[in-house]
Amino acid sequence: MAKARKDFKEELKWNVKDLYLSEDDYEKDYQYIKDRLKEYEKYQGHILDNENVLYEVLDFDSQVGKILEKIYVYAHINNDSDTTDVKYQAMFGKAYQLYEEYNEVTSFIIPEILKGEYELILEYIDKNPKLKDYERVLKNIFRMKKYVLSDKEEKILSSLSTTFSTPDQVYSYLTDADMKFGTIKDGNGKKQELNERTYHEFIESNDRVVRKQAFTKLFSTYGEFKNTYASLLASEVNNHNKVAQIRGYENARVASLYGNEIPVSIYDRLITTVRKNVAPLSRFWKLKKKALGVRTLHLYDTYTALTSTSTKKYTEKEAEELLYQALNVLGEDYVHDLKQAFQERWIDFCPNDGKRGGAYCTACYSAHPYVLLSYNGTLEDVSTLAHELGHAMHYYYAIKNQSYQDYGYSIFVAEVASQVNQILLSKYLLKNTNDREEKKYLLDHLIRDFKATIYRQTMFADFENTIHEAQQNGEVLTHEYLCNTYYKLNQEYMGKNIVVDDLVKYEWERIPHFYMDFYVYQYATAYAAAIKIAMDILNGKIRARENYLEFLGLGATKTPIDSLKVAGVDMTKEETLNEAFAYFEDLILELEELYKN
Repeated sequence: MAKARKDFKEELKWNVKDLYLSEDDYEKDYQYIKDRLKEYEKYQGHILDNENVLYEVLDFDSQVGKILEKIYVYAHINNDSDTTDVKYQAMFGKAYQLYEEYNEVTSFIIPEILKGEYELILEYIDKNPKLKDYERVLKNIFRMKKYVLSDKEEKILSSLSTTFSTPDQVYSYLTDADMKFGTIKDGNGKKQELNERTYHEFIESNDRVVRKQAFTKLFSTYGEFKNTYASLLASEVNNHNKVAQIRGYENARVASLYGNEIPVSIYDRLITTVRKNVAPLSRFWKLKKKALGVRTLHLYDTYTALTSTSTKKYTEKEAEELLYQALNVLGEDYVHDLKQAFQERWIDFCPNDGKRGGAYCTACYSAHPYVLLSYNGTLEDVSTLAHELGHAMHYYYAIKNQSYQDYGYSIFVAEVASQVNQILLSKYLLKNTNDREEKKYLLDHLIRDFKATIYRQTMFADFENTIHEAQQNGEVLTHEYLCNTYYKLNQEYMGKNIVVDDLVKYEWERIPHFYMDFYVYQYATAYAAAIKIAMDILNGKIRARENYLEFLGLGATKTPIDSLKVAGVDMTKEETLNEAFAYFEDLILELEELYKN
């Protein structure tokens, strides 16, 4: 049973005082920013009057942005620590409203800058060298010029942001709060509540009856709401398509990828290459069927481990020491910097009642990154900690090396550092054990990670692209169309030696990332990049480690594609994806050898 947050030691909680020593200090900053938002009005219509005014408004906005970020992070991490605390619910609500107000009062800035020509901006930079600090920002603004609307139109779109987010909000309330999945019997015959959190436990059970029950009950329940979910997703897709059309993009996918400076060819190449490499996954299913001792392998069998999961528990201190050892391959400086996360309490370990589920890392330029997870001492928890600390170190080096306006790296590279850490941890554990069952478990874990990230996320990306194109071409996104499309993709991506159960056709209803337009493909590309980086480092490739550490400090100063090239990864080449599949086949071969003897 979960404990109250007050029952946990302070050293297991993140140190929010690195943001604000007291809530009074927070309130002072909140009011200070609320008052300063009124000052934006004086710049409207004058931004391009001369080079000094341009610098003044950019610098003013940067100062406001830093403090606003600090306010928002403080409010949301306090709220996530215990979502039942009404005080922090209200604090977060106010911080969110302040962000919305900021977005609205600043909506004129970019359209107004774009009334001039870039040659004028270059002239201003020559006259006022301090503008050089904002050169990347200004260059990127002009890169978007043909898709930016008038001041009035931008203000209208900004004011409609809450309306556009309605499908996502309704989806969240329906899925996280209103949906009830009833109960199932656990391995001991006791009735247990089934929900999205417990489903993960049941679907990984070594009891096949429990797995099948959970799968059947969860997806049957989603099936009862198929019309509602179809309406929500169709509305979300329509929002993406309409906004892209209004701005003048070819389609919603181009709009999303252009904003992140990613060529559409990257997306297409990912789908094509994964589709060509389904055979290794089919080979794994054959091995899994034999290892589990079942005549037919079903989708609900794929999440359970081949062998009994490790029962070893790691204290927070033991996890810390293990990570230092596993990540030592990144060098003494990296480990030294990593120690700050533990010594300065960047991490919130407490699995307290009311804490936000899952795990994440967030950052604040004025302080340091913050990591949230509910730590229970399992090897899976240690792996999650490694993952989130990968994000933290990426943020830490970007903050250390870049200005506020340049530290926020692209979503496209966001999952690279986290996956590098997880791969290095698993490889370290494999190298340092002679226990055959543990080796089987670790290899199976790596293989399932690959399946979940490369195959599954690419399948999601394929589905997302298919339904956006279909609606743009006049297709009505009924539940029947969505279910049939999703089921067919499962058959194609899961390959042979597995039964694709009919109920999986409803799975699209429970994927929150379909409300984050064209996001999921980046999990797959980042994982492929992480594999190459990690293996180059482990194999002692010249300057692999140094290049990777340089990459971590780049922030937004290079395009995502060029940033990864610094780390030795070229995502424009199919070879990078093929190397990932070669790595995958090596894992399967190593596992097959363990089952031969």
